[in-house]
Amino acid sequence: MSSALVVGYDPQAIPGVDGEALRAALDAELARFGEHGIEADMTLVAFDASAEPALVASLTRRPWDVVVVGGGIRKTEPLLPLFEQVLNLIRRHAPQAAIAFNTTGGDSVEAAQRWL
Repeated sequence: MSSALVVGYDPQAIPGVDGEALRAALDAELARFGEHGIEADMTLVAFDASAEPALVASLTRRPWDVVVVGGGIRKTEPLLPLFEQVLNLIRRHAPQAAIAFNTTGGDSVEAAQRWL
């Protein structure tokens, strides 16, 4: 069975956003992976010192086939250093994994499938 790790920005860290509602949508998308025969996990990070250890732990938990990097990290210009950190940690700790990018939190499965 293929495996995917979804890396996203923690909705609780986004000011003015209903973090619980966004988290529920992300969890629903994570469940959709199983419907497509893909084992998946998700790691949500904030732009602080906790990001690197959380990412390293997730990336080294198992050999992932693909890592999907969410738009919340990629599309927000102030998070460019976090985006760079994520990519370099994937390269270092999961070099066997393809890297995919979703357009929204609702198409992570399709992003992963492009590389599986």
